[in-house]
Amino acid sequence: MLSEQTMLRPAMAQILREDESHYAFVVAVAKRAREIAEEAEENCEPLEVKPVNIAVDEFAQGKVRVDDIAKLKDM
Repeated sequence: MLSEQTMLRPAMAQILREDESHYAFVVAVAKRAREIAEEAEENCEPLEVKPVNIAVDEFAQGKVRVDDIAKLKDM
């Protein structure tokens, strides 16, 4: 049985656009989660929610896109 929190989490298929790959999405979420963790550490701010959960929520809300993370790599 799935927990309530798992049921509320959006499925990857709901977050991804048709032209985005699952692999690219997972890599982008991991990179964004690392950024979130590093920013929190630099600012000495404890995180109450895991960085991966924050990153997935940002992608689900459209605040960050796979293309945004890929562009950072090219800089």
